[in-house]
Amino acid sequence: MEVERILSDLIRIPSVNPPGRETKVAEYLKRLFDGAGIRNEIIESAPGRGSFIATLGEGEKSLLFLSHEDVVPAGEGWDFDPFGGEIRAGLVCGRGALDCKDLVAAEAWAMLQLCKLKLNGKLIFAATADEESGGAYGAKFLLDKHPDKLRADFAINEGGEGPTKIGDRYAYFVQAGEKGSAWAQLKASGISCHGAVPTLGDNAVVKASESIVRLSRYKPRVRIIPEIKGLLDHLGWQREFGKITARNVDALLDAHPDRAFAETLRSLTRMTISTNMVQGGTKTNIVPDSCEAHVDIRVLPGQDREYLLKILRSIVGEDVSIEVPDFNLASFSPTRSPHFRLIETLGDIDCFPMMSAGATDSRFLRAKGIPAYGPAVVARDFDPALKKTYHARNERVDIKSVRLKADFLMKLAVSYLGTA
Repeated sequence: MEVERILSDLIRIPSVNPPGRETKVAEYLKRLFDGAGIRNEIIESAPGRGSFIATLGEGEKSLLFLSHEDVVPAGEGWDFDPFGGEIRAGLVCGRGALDCKDLVAAEAWAMLQLCKLKLNGKLIFAATADEESGGAYGAKFLLDKHPDKLRADFAINEGGEGPTKIGDRYAYFVQAGEKGSAWAQLKASGISCHGAVPTLGDNAVVKASESIVRLSRYKPRVRIIPEIKGLLDHLGWQREFGKITARNVDALLDAHPDRAFAETLRSLTRMTISTNMVQGGTKTNIVPDSCEAHVDIRVLPGQDREYLLKILRSIVGEDVSIEVPDFNLASFSPTRSPHFRLIETLGDIDCFPMMSAGATDSRFLRAKGIPAYGPAVVARDFDPALKKTYHARNERVDIKSVRLKADFLMKLAVSYLGTA
């Protein structure tokens, strides 16, 4: 079966998280792998929250192909059915086409080809639940409860960026680290009353709104960490513009022609704060006595929970409570390693390590001592406009890139593990 057909089938299984229901994806993969005679299993952390694991080969070396089955909600305004899996004009269309059912499909396809060979090491394929909502029901659960099932020398996962044109050449970026993530909740309390006489009450929505506006206006301190300085040096910006500093980096990014790439780099030079959900009030004619805002925060290395809480309190003031139930520090895998060098060599491209602005399940692997990398394997003529459909409407990916990714994964497994 062609890799794009697998991807189309996966998109047609609406594993939107919440609530997830990833077991349906796992069952589809199980049917594929059972048909090929590949040993596999489904592990549920809760009813309907199934992760799929399959293995090939035995030996001293081991490699993990990691990806996730769940997707974010589709929302409105699509030009096609977000769960139709339509294949047209060289594209596979639908929610998950880029994040990251394309990787699930590529890894599954590579496994289906590799089962025809005798590998000299162990190859593990894990498509996990719950990545989009924190990983508690997926990768984290598996590593806490079944760590040996994912134990490997290193892992390949999502997270890379590219290509972007630098001068007369193209550059690709391997995710070797990621910013820390913190999902904060701001809660404002007030006094309810009849909406016709609002001065008798204390409007919690207004209190929360004032804090949200202050958050939107906050300018985090710009800091160029060594990993990002090294990336900018690799790109030749220092030769072209002189020393890159916290004072001039925004001007350089503003002038970059690839806005998606420039904004990704911008987010890697500071903490980011984005208020993405607000819930308050029960009826139009009732002054609300409570309001809650959900804030997505990404932190740089060295910015811990205590630092974040201090910053938030200084911004929002004393009228709201602050909770940070989910906080993860930034994480990194070594880039001066044979595993990273192998990825560079196989790509046959200008390939640089980078830090990801978003969180992936790789952070759980790194916490257990398993290096994890996210190669950006896409076609050289990959349309930059497609990158803007991550977590947005009209998500789609070109078939050429999906096939290239699948071929890369197969070559990587053969190169690292070897065959009899």
